[in-house]
Amino acid sequence: MPLIYSQSQFINQPIDTMNRLIKLLVVIALILPIACTSPNNTYSTIDSSAIPKDTAENFKVANKGVNIAYDDSKKGDTTLVFIHGWGINRTYWKNQDTAFAKHYRVVAMDLPGFGESGKNRKSWTVEDYANDVSAVLNGLDLKNVILVGHSMSGAIALETALDNQPRVIGLIGIDNFNSYGAKETPQTQKEIEEFFKKAKGNYKKTVSAYINQALFAPSTPKSIRKRVTDDIVNSDSTIALDCMEQSFPYPTDAKLKTLKMPLYLINSSANPTDTLAFRRNGIAYRFFNVGKTGHYPMIEKPEKFNALLTEAIKEIELAKK
Repeated sequence: MPLIYSQSQFINQPIDTMNRLIKLLVVIALILPIACTSPNNTYSTIDSSAIPKDTAENFKVANKGVNIAYDDSKKGDTTLVFIHGWGINRTYWKNQDTAFAKHYRVVAMDLPGFGESGKNRKSWTVEDYANDVSAVLNGLDLKNVILVGHSMSGAIALETALDNQPRVIGLIGIDNFNSYGAKETPQTQKEIEEFFKKAKGNYKKTVSAYINQALFAPSTPKSIRKRVTDDIVNSDSTIALDCMEQSFPYPTDAKLKTLKMPLYLINSSANPTDTLAFRRNGIAYRFFNVGKTGHYPMIEKPEKFNALLTEAIKEIELAKK
């Protein structure tokens, strides 16, 4: 497969403690819900003028007894599946739901443990979450799927793509995969262990401090800072920390090498992406720079983000023809 290069400048940046913690928090910030509800809530309603009103009630989807909440526009030859990151939920894709449902089938789901999905299990690995996404793909019999995974869900989308060929035709990561091949040092490992120790002792205080240090840019509006912080610190702390810890063993770099399609990335320049590492390792990719945003470009710069996402989707569709 030929390499696909970005027009942006290649940046080679060594990993440091803050970058590692950002990766850690990215995992957290993408899985957590704003409001965790009863596992009995198995479907949701759709509140969008772009989605037909007669599609409000969704088909029940579950994975091994864990209910999965989702929104589905139900119409379109190509399906965009939006997967949120740690500590948040599917409502973070509202700006994309409204815009893209006019031209594509749009499905936005809550990962189990967060939002309105069930919490009745103990294992929260990347593979577990990929099985959840696969349950949605198979349960709804989705066609020509493009997976859009934010933060921690980049790895989840990757594993899902590998498990669902040829149903999945594209993979788009949002503010993730920015430090391919980076190695932990004894110092960073020590600081990560210290983070978990403190977080297990006082989750809200510890996580709130790191969120404000690592996940926002100077330009991030106060309303978004508050929304993200509230969602993460008010999540189920056991699930939030477990899914972070259980995600680390996942061999992201090795898995990327087995991907039979280009990796598309829409990343903030606030935490530079090491595209040189992709080149050195033969990873086919396309990089889109959304500018200096915090970790949530889809809500911080929705218009620019949607324009870049549209470009990525069109390239994927063109390659399929």
